[in-house]
Amino acid sequence: MIDASTCINDAQEKMDMAIMYLEESFAHIRAGKANTRILDGIRVNSYGSMVPLNNVAAITTPDARSIAIKPWDKSMFKVIEKAIIDSDLGIMPENNGELIRIGIPPLTEERRKQLSKQCKSEAETAKVSVRNARREGNDQIKKAVKEGLSEDSGKDAEEKLQKIHDKYIKKVDELLAVKDKEIMTV
Repeated sequence: MIDASTCINDAQEKMDMAIMYLEESFAHIRAGKANTRILDGIRVNSYGSMVPLNNVAAITTPDARSIAIKPWDKSMFKVIEKAIIDSDLGIMPENNGELIRIGIPPLTEERRKQLSKQCKSEAETAKVSVRNARREGNDQIKKAVKEGLSEDSGKDAEEKLQKIHDKYIKKVDELLAVKDKEIMTV
């Protein structure tokens, strides 16, 4: 027989994963300020294997509008530059022989609205994941009731799961509001 608390814990774990995924997605959406995490998805060819950019260079933000990349190996300059140009960042790197500098341009109003729409889409995907986790949890609880769990325990577990669901949906909305504010702030 399935335990109600196990069903709730499984659902809550899936909801946690949805929130973590949303936070990760938001980190990769640039909001006009320099953030080294926008480079996380970029991979470069280093000695025959594709590795993350931060494995071959030191990445820093000297100020709010630029990112500095200092490769540990001088031969990596061209490879890193090409990887940044080929990525979907849409920013041209500047190479002065010592380090690669990426200037983060201020966002246009149109681009801000585009990014805001993208954030809303990511948030909606997270909400769908949270709802799916709740539905799966409820299905497990109903199955447990059929297998012998008392109906009162089943109803209590469903109510508890609904409260957890509401908390996670609220968290998604809060994350979206924070990111939206960050994007819209000039």
